[in-house]
Amino acid sequence: MKSYTMKQKENEIREFCIERLEEIADYKGFEDFSEMDVSDLHHQIFNEDYYIVGYYQAEKWLGSDTFRVIAEIKDYEDMHFGESHTDFSSSESVVNMYVYVVGEEIIQACFDEVVDKIEDKQLLLDCS
Repeated sequence: MKSYTMKQKENEIREFCIERLEEIADYKGFEDFSEMDVSDLHHQIFNEDYYIVGYYQAEKWLGSDTFRVIAEIKDYEDMHFGESHTDFSSSESVVNMYVYVVGEEIIQACFDEVVDKIEDKQLLLDCS
């Protein structure tokens, strides 16, 4: 696993989010999917499973950005909870909480992108 810049990490998380949303849309069907609550989707995608499993993989993924990631998590938790709850001694916990935080920031835009893509596809099919 190679080292990523912060922007590459965010892009990877965004791609993961879009892939998962597309899977959910395929499973649910467009009508049901398009009416889903985005916060429920965020919970399902970023809180029901781990993004990275394994300390070694998590350390490699964090690379030289470990302290920037920890700072973002700390700011998020202080703002939302008044204190930090993440175990910063666990690289796995740090990565997964960071992915959760970034996921909250991007979920709406990713959802809109997937809905637009599905609508465009349906328009093409209807015109054929």
